[in-house]
Amino acid sequence: MIQRRAFPDIESLSQGFADFAAATLRNTLSRKPQATLVVPGGNTPRHYLPALAKCQLPWDRITVTLSDERWVDVNDAQSNEHLVKQHMMNHLPANARFVGLKTDHDNPFDAIETIHQRLDKLPLPLSLTVLGLGEDGHIASLFPGMNPDLADTHHCIAVAPPVAPSLRVSLSLKLLAQSEQIVLVVTGESKRRLLDRLTTNPDKKIPMVWLLQRLNSAITVFETN
Repeated sequence: MIQRRAFPDIESLSQGFADFAAATLRNTLSRKPQATLVVPGGNTPRHYLPALAKCQLPWDRITVTLSDERWVDVNDAQSNEHLVKQHMMNHLPANARFVGLKTDHDNPFDAIETIHQRLDKLPLPLSLTVLGLGEDGHIASLFPGMNPDLADTHHCIAVAPPVAPSLRVSLSLKLLAQSEQIVLVVTGESKRRLLDRLTTNPDKKIPMVWLLQRLNSAITVFETN
């Protein structure tokens, strides 16, 4: 279920990722009128999102959204929406569509129905979902210790992370697992070792393992040596 592609550095990984993502989206658009691309926040996307933005794609037929979001203002430096707009959307044609997860609600728990309805209007299943891997095995904002089957009735879930300064909203495990294609970007030796361990000795408390157990398709891993 896992196909791993290793690169010597983040620059070559970013180009390899961009080529793969562009080919995947083109394939989807050869079969469907619209595609949905899910991207994460964090530090590593700052490298590969600009490479993807340079690809010649019919961006007016691709809707970009987020795997998860911190419950902060969208102009805050910690906002995933802010990061993705800065490193990707601002470099795309004006008709490229972005759907954020943040609302005006005081907290994500009150916003779940609104966000679910927003996500339900996307072309589903998700065409290409890009995820990172946390040091603790978390994906999106699904953390160890959570109930993996929580909120299966909604496309999203509100999260109070065990160690984090802000509440979050995350796409649900079910929605992520139903993606047509999933890419996992893994940088750093500790995360590569974690992935090695989780694939050979799955720990059912780890969100990455929950995803692997529910997949509709293979995961393609892009990792640096």
